[in-house]
Amino acid sequence: MLTTLFRDAEPNGNGSLNDFNALMNAEAPKAAEAYYRAKISGGAESWNVRDRHMARTLDRLMEFYGDEAKGIVWEHNTHVGDARFTDMARAGMVNLGQLVREAHEPAGVVLVGFGSFRGEVIASRAWDGPIERMSVPPARDGSWEAELHRMDSENRLLRFWNRADMGSALTGRRGHRAIGVVYHPEAESGNYVPTDLPSRYDAFLYIDQTSALHPLHVAVRDEPPELFPWGV
Repeated sequence: MLTTLFRDAEPNGNGSLNDFNALMNAEAPKAAEAYYRAKISGGAESWNVRDRHMARTLDRLMEFYGDEAKGIVWEHNTHVGDARFTDMARAGMVNLGQLVREAHEPAGVVLVGFGSFRGEVIASRAWDGPIERMSVPPARDGSWEAELHRMDSENRLLRFWNRADMGSALTGRRGHRAIGVVYHPEAESGNYVPTDLPSRYDAFLYIDQTSALHPLHVAVRDEPPELFPWGV
């Protein structure tokens, strides 16, 4: 999911808000068709279609609000963290973090990841399934989350501005836990993405033990769930 926030921003005069909304509403079904066509063929392309659509959406928002606009994008680590520094690159996948860095890094791009050692999370065992409060088991030995816990079990914000100052403890690739909307704690070994953490992100927020959010009430829909029937 791509959620964007633009604060105290006004359109830059290049068309009305109604025109912009019409353009974006026309782009959505076009991109959806491309996604489902790619999904039938399998492979990485369906993922790439989604993240390139996210990047185009962000670019259009920035263009609409002008050179002084600032945006915040909130989404999963697998979309935010630069794919070039994970095993996603070997699979031929790109993501929003990579695309935005490649196009706009000189203008100011900050990628912030998130992780925890243990706790609780609100998720489901299947797409459009019932929401559950799930226990997140302690992170696997050797993972980034386990190593940060082992240091002193404190919450922290790591900033990776200067790789030369990081030392050997933050170099190399380790597993980095990924928890999505669909989560299976009992299949923990499959939830880790090999990651060069200081390269994947510009900063990393580590919470040693999380508490599950309180979900808002959502009305029951009489329509297929998002991304049906594949749930990817």
